[in-house]
Amino acid sequence: MENLYTKSPKGEQLNRLNPTKETIQFLLNYSKALHISEYDVMQFEVILN
Repeated sequence: MENLYTKSPKGEQLNRLNPTKETIQFLLNYSKALHISEYDVMQFEVILN
């Protein structure tokens, strides 16, 4: 199955992943704003913006 989705070995593919600073900042800000509350067996996800 793996060969159907990738054309190059995994080592080469990982070297090509270069996210921009804006993408990293967006993900960090999102993770800071995400709050997960647990009640019994349920989880509630809330964005605090």
